[in-house]
This record gives sequence, structure tokens and C-alpha cells, in this order.
Amino acid sequence: MCLKTWKAMTETDRVNPIDPIEAVANARLNAAQGGWPAAPACSFRAGRKTFWAWAIATFFGAGLGKPGPGTWGSVAATLIWTATALLLHPSPQSLLGLTLSGIVLSIALGVPAATIAARESGRKDPGFVVIDEVAGVWITLLGAVYHPDWKHIVLALLLFRAFDITKPFPVRQLEKLPEGWGIVFDDVAAGLYAWAVLLLLNRWI
Repeated sequence: MCLKTWKAMTETDRVNPIDPIEAVANARLNAAQGGWPAAPACSFRAGRKTFWAWAIATFFGAGLGKPGPGTWGSVAATLIWTATALLLHPSPQSLLGLTLSGIVLSIALGVPAATIAARESGRKDPGFVVIDEVAGVWITLLGAVYHPDWKHIVLALLLFRAFDITKPFPVRQLEKLPEGWGIVFDDVAAGLYAWAVLLLLNRWI
């Protein structure tokens, strides 16, 4: 399919190379009848992958899982938190500090990493970018630091996925933020929703 895209480019473009971004736009227009392949491998920028950004954006490969990469990323982050809580047995205060540190790191590194991965894949919000789910589910798990048992952990995961999928106001609106900001912060908002609900449910479970 990529070959069709290249054939759709004019001879003028080949002889006189233009800016890659402009080339993508021209090729999409010229290949309209033949179909524009959606796969990231067909992007002009697909061959350029910044290793650290893709490693963080995919949460070290979790986002490459199929189907539902967002669920794979959420589960991977939940398992790491669970292993820390149940195997290392930190105090609630230490677990809170570790969770907050993970959230700050996942956001601080996730925004630029998501931006780079999205640009290099040629997609606005690539499904394989799951560092946003990592931040969101860890925010939700703040509500479980004083109850680090399987019941609260599974509930936190389910609540986060529910809010991440349904995207109540203003979660969906945050997707309109530019590049990595929009990719990450809608899940941050979904995590805050899920965290608040988990805190309320802690009264009865």
C-alpha cells in the first residue's frame, strides 16, 4: 500500500524535494482515489523513531499489545503498582509517595514522548501510546494506598477504564489540547474522576 502512495507523488516532487509535512499532504491528495494507507509504517516520518520517546510512549512495549492497547498499558501499570504494594509492603505514606512520584514522572516524560511518537507515526493520537493510561490508572490508585488489596486494585482499574472510555466532560474536551498535552491530559482527567469515585466507594468496601 505504501507503494501506491509513492506512485501518487508527482515527478516534480521527486526531482525537487519539498518539506516532508507538505509532501505528506500532497501525497494524500494525489492518492485519494487509490486510498491512503492508515498504517504508521506508511508515514514519511515512520522510519525515524526516537528510542527513548517510543519506549516511554508505549510503556516499554505494553502499548503494542492487541487488541485494546490502552487496556494493556493500564494493566501493566496496575501490575507494577500491585507488585510494589503487595511484595515490598511499604507503609501507606511510602506507597503514597511512590505513587505520586510515578504520576509526576509519567506526565513529565509522557507529554514530550507522546508528542514525538505521534509526530513520527504520522497520527494525532496513536493507540500504541499508553503512557497516558499509565498516569491515569496510577492517579486512580491513589485511592487505594490505604487499602492495597486485590478488591480495591481491580476496582481502581475498572473505574479508570470506564471513565477513559466514556470520557465525561471535560475529559473529551481535553483531547483538543495540542499534541502530547491532549494525549496525556484527557487520561489524567479520567484518572481524577475514577479516583474520586473510588474514594467514595471506600466507605462501603
